[in-house]
Amino acid sequence: MRDVLLALEGLTKAYPGVVANEDVSFTIGRGEIHALLGENGAGKSTLVKTIYGLVKPDRGRMVLNGARFEPAEPRAARTSGVAMVFQHFSLFDALNVAENIALGMENPPSQRDLAARIEEVSETYGLPLDPFRVVGDLSAGERQRVEIIRCLLQDPKLLIMDEPTSVLTPQEVTILFETLRKLSAEGTAILYISHKLEEIRALCETATILRLGRNVGTCDPRETSARQMAEMMVGGTLHVPEREAAAPGEVALRLESLSAPSPRAFGTSLKEIRLDVRRGEVLGIGGVAGNGQDELLDALSGELRVAPGMIFFEGRDVGAEGPDLRRALGLLAAPEERNGHAAAPEMSLTENAILTGRVREGLSRRGFLNWGRAKTFAERVIERFDVRTPGADNTAMSLSGGNLQKFVIGREILQRPEVLIVNQPTWGVDASAAAAIRQALLDLASNGAAVIVISQDLDELMEISDRFAALNEGRLSEPRPAPGLTVDEIGLMLGGAHDMEVAHVAE
Repeated sequence: MRDVLLALEGLTKAYPGVVANEDVSFTIGRGEIHALLGENGAGKSTLVKTIYGLVKPDRGRMVLNGARFEPAEPRAARTSGVAMVFQHFSLFDALNVAENIALGMENPPSQRDLAARIEEVSETYGLPLDPFRVVGDLSAGERQRVEIIRCLLQDPKLLIMDEPTSVLTPQEVTILFETLRKLSAEGTAILYISHKLEEIRALCETATILRLGRNVGTCDPRETSARQMAEMMVGGTLHVPEREAAAPGEVALRLESLSAPSPRAFGTSLKEIRLDVRRGEVLGIGGVAGNGQDELLDALSGELRVAPGMIFFEGRDVGAEGPDLRRALGLLAAPEERNGHAAAPEMSLTENAILTGRVREGLSRRGFLNWGRAKTFAERVIERFDVRTPGADNTAMSLSGGNLQKFVIGREILQRPEVLIVNQPTWGVDASAAAAIRQALLDLASNGAAVIVISQDLDELMEISDRFAALNEGRLSEPRPAPGLTVDEIGLMLGGAHDMEVAHVAE
């Protein structure tokens, strides 16, 4: 048994219409890598925000190092030895690594001394990082290193990590796990939140499972299967996505030498992308974050206009057309960033349903919105995709990240698209909800739609894709049949290898 570092005793936190945490108790030992599992909306985020000083509990108490722990703000938590790496990075692209890290320090040293310290810590923990590189030029994995090193410079006793591998390559995951095991061996406790249950099994020694805000049990992930943990989370049997094989139909979407400069200062331009997507098929597009995924979705959705002769929907040139006309034709898209792009955080779910469903769902007439019809549409999405919310009048920002993701994806699927492009459809979504979303995408394809899934989750792409292509520095590889692709072949494709090289490995 490890010495107890942090004890949570009867923590309870309620918001209007929902109890986020109810009488939650468990302990974390010194040097322990402890997983916190649960469905979206189970209360994980509220709990870790309480530990980090962002939320004050209604009842219960915390004990850290044998003393009462009541952080009034994150600064107090950090002073007590609690650090947190959030799922969404909080970095300024135009500043370098050292400047970003200095912004999070109470009394930062000189840039020279800080740079030396960054290099020392990054070398010690196997996270190579140049303190003078501009953050906008870093990969997603390197950006995460900045966040981790910023925490390590605080010499934390407890490190909280929220979905740390969602944007990492398999190689970067391996490096991260080596770092976390080294920290654990030195006595730093780690509270690890992830929906990737096989990673939990490989890394963690204890898992606490939350369901509907309550602690429903603990287990040793090393002796518990991923399916068993998932079923503890949902309180029932986990559905496995399935689909009947069928021959693809006519070409629904064609890209002819699609090229476009990125509208983002540190984005990736699209270069000569050629592609045919047929009705009834799921095309998976993989790639490390920052290789043109956002730009590709923007070009296909109409947010990024391109020259004529590059994008054809059912034979019609739509490259210069905007999102409204493309949606009216049946070309729909769901972007990666749910808060602020796919949904307006401060607007209600009914209002968010109108944002993209106005045309195809007939939610307006002669310039006037039909609020009753819009609310009915939002309620259909909520019911069909099991969105955990008191109702359609609640704001998007009141939902957990996973529940908002279910709403965003469901909103597009229920509009019966002819072609649907989704970027990171199950990002931050629990195992049960991820299975439901994947099944909905497969059903959409089975009903004759063409589906493009852009994702960094290779397991997801191999599970649902008929063909697979890789995006690298704005270029797309030649799509290949997904069944039978090896890890080596996928790795070469992700790295931008030519088709000749991939074919050679296959032989």
